[in-house]
Amino acid sequence: MVKGQIIQSLSGYYDVLADQQVYRTRGRGNFRKSKQTPLVGDWVEFKADNQAEGYLLRLLQRKNSLVRPPVANVDCGIVVTASKEPKLSTNLLDRQLLMLEHKHIQPLLYFSKADLLDEKQRAHLNQLVSYYQQFYPCLIGEIEHQQEIAARLLDKIQEKVIVVMGQTGAGKSTLLNLIAPELNLETAEVSKALSRGKHTTRKVTLRKIQNNLIADTPGFSSFELLDLTKEELPTLYPDFVELQDQCKFRGCLHLKEPNCAVKAAYQDQKILASRYENYVQFQTDLSNRKPKW
Repeated sequence: MVKGQIIQSLSGYYDVLADQQVYRTRGRGNFRKSKQTPLVGDWVEFKADNQAEGYLLRLLQRKNSLVRPPVANVDCGIVVTASKEPKLSTNLLDRQLLMLEHKHIQPLLYFSKADLLDEKQRAHLNQLVSYYQQFYPCLIGEIEHQQEIAARLLDKIQEKVIVVMGQTGAGKSTLLNLIAPELNLETAEVSKALSRGKHTTRKVTLRKIQNNLIADTPGFSSFELLDLTKEELPTLYPDFVELQDQCKFRGCLHLKEPNCAVKAAYQDQKILASRYENYVQFQTDLSNRKPKW
């Protein structure tokens, strides 16, 4: 019995990386009986007489898993946010950050297409980035500094399982081609009429890039806050957590409570306006959510 990590799943076959070798395996019937579905990123125990014919025997405990893309044991999420085309959405960005925080995945923010901005738009982007980089690693992508940016990105992440996410057309495949040109991933231009790109990624594969395993994933147009409660939500904001001990009430939701340090910081413009306003919207969405029975 050998321990390895699934790096690709396709049509019932699982390619497992173990001791620098890749073994093609299939799942035994016990996975179906126990309703377990192996995911890319899972650590498994398997048996193989050769690299073409092996069987998964057991899934080892996961630290987390994502539904879209279906990847397990993720360490870092590179959030690719277009500065323009499609229009930058702080609402989507904050939803993505909440999902990563909830799954205990380290976010790394990459703002693409900054070279398309005029002076006023660039000033607005710089303001956003200067706020977010207080809490998350941030990089701004520009054509003339591509190689330098790729090097800085890889310096920040070593020996991690990484997912690359962002709105369709934001430039995820372009970024991966920049990091590892040998991948030669297909990219798609953003449709001017629809203001969105075409999906260019068909399957999930963990690709070895330097010391990391990186999954190229389909684009995301929305994130639902399905698994969160109203009480959990404020704990997933590092900027709010810094202030929560100064609130009058323990467990403050930072909405209508008196003497709330987070609301005061928002009113004093110490918390980014869109950040707090998105939070209020998310709390409203959770309050209006129908209960599951």
